[in-house]
Amino acid sequence: MRTHQLNKSRKLYRSVNTTTRHRSNNPGAEYRWERNRKKADDELLVNRETMHGRQNRGRDYTPLFYFLIKQIGKPWGDIFSEVCGRLDTTEPVFWLVALHEHQQRDLVCIGESSFYPGLFVDENGILQQVNPSITGKDVKVTCRCCTHTYIGEPVPWVD
Repeated sequence: MRTHQLNKSRKLYRSVNTTTRHRSNNPGAEYRWERNRKKADDELLVNRETMHGRQNRGRDYTPLFYFLIKQIGKPWGDIFSEVCGRLDTTEPVFWLVALHEHQQRDLVCIGESSFYPGLFVDENGILQQVNPSITGKDVKVTCRCCTHTYIGEPVPWVD
C-alpha cells in the first residue's frame, strides 16, 4: 500500500539540464533588459519585477506520455484528475490526447524524433488509441543523423 501511494505522488515530468553541451536553451528575448523598463504613474513608487522569466524550460514529459499510454481503456475523468496533481501544467497532456475528433492523429511527434500513438477520449469518456494498428514500422525516418523512437524504442533506418 505504501509503495502504491508513493507512485501516485511522483511527478510525471523530469527536469532536464539545459546548460549542457549540444542542448539548446531556447533563450528567447533577454528578460533582464525589459523587466524594469515599465513606467509607473508615480516615479517614486516604481514596481520592480523579479528576474524570473515567463517560461518553464528544461522539462521532459516522457513519464507523462508513458503513463497516458498505460491508461488506455480507463475512464478519462479519473486519469485527468490524477495527472493534474502530478504535473506543473496540463498543456503537455493535450499534445497526445485529442478531445475533439478533428484533433485526432495516428502518430504524434514530440520534439524532433520521438513518436507516440495518438490518443482520444471516446463518447463514453474512455481514453482510447486513435489507431491501434500503428507500430514503430509506421514511423517515417526522415534523416540518418537522428535516432527516431516510437514509445521509447529506436526505429531502424530503412532504405
